[in-house]
Amino acid sequence: MNLTFQQAARGVNKDMNINVTDTCPKCAGTRCELGTKPMKCESCNGTGMETIATGPFIMRSTCRQCRGTRSINLHPCSECRGKGSVVQRKKVTVPVPAGVEDGQTVRMPIGKKEIFITFRVEKSDYFRRDGADVHSDTVISVAQAILGGSTRIQGIYENLTIDVPPGTSSHTRIRLKAKGIRKVNGFGHGDHYVHVKVKVPTQLSSEQEAILRAYAEFEQDTPGTVKGVTITKTGGKRNIDESDLLRNIRFTLQEDLHQSERNQDSSPTSTGHDQVESKSSPKMKKVPDKNQKHDEEEEISTGSSQTERQQLNTTSNEKIKASAAE
Repeated sequence: MNLTFQQAARGVNKDMNINVTDTCPKCAGTRCELGTKPMKCESCNGTGMETIATGPFIMRSTCRQCRGTRSINLHPCSECRGKGSVVQRKKVTVPVPAGVEDGQTVRMPIGKKEIFITFRVEKSDYFRRDGADVHSDTVISVAQAILGGSTRIQGIYENLTIDVPPGTSSHTRIRLKAKGIRKVNGFGHGDHYVHVKVKVPTQLSSEQEAILRAYAEFEQDTPGTVKGVTITKTGGKRNIDESDLLRNIRFTLQEDLHQSERNQDSSPTSTGHDQVESKSSPKMKKVPDKNQKHDEEEEISTGSSQTERQQLNTTSNEKIKASAAE
């Protein structure tokens, strides 16, 4: 029986026409014409064996008249010619088990007989089979390989969506557990292995080429050289043929880089805890204390009284000196 890959993987009930030897439909296995019946063999008296005497020896053998059938059919069936069975063309439904492999043979009863069915499974253009496991390929873009994403693939029983992690390289193998073919001689299912292939574009627009050339200037781990990109004296990279779009992209990237550096330099050196406290606690005005103000006024008044006393003492001393001189 010929099967497609999906029919063998999922299982199917398939009809087929076969030739089988079965009971004669006309005589129903009696081997006689309708209205007649076989007669008892007179040679063996219905025993199927006859006794032959040869001199002093006596031998028993199969009856030569009825050939051991114990009866004689005087009116054999015209359909089966007295055999009771004929070769018939029948349409049977074969339940193909899920997961059957190429070249596998199963046994199936048909009437009083049994037939052996050998399956021939066609190869799939999408899947590759390894026992209960299946392998398939999927193609992703360069952007999906670098940034990550998701893609839709064909599964054995349904379509599947798989996640592509960032930084996926070509020929990466992703395992989908229990998404393979059902095991015929066991329990559970096999695994589905997806082989990722990165599709590199052969034709680029001017915008795409400018972006890639700008990326080539900032790339650090290039194992060799990039066509159209040269090494400068300072160790940097620069494109030989530059377009206006490339200059604009480079200028924008450099401005963003300088801005980030300026922001880092202008940031305060205090710790994050201090910054949080300074932001959370508002600035408060210093309110002078009344007692302190009163003390300051007393000190001022005391100082002024002492100065007046010194001036009076000086004046009195001068008067005494003047009188003594007179």
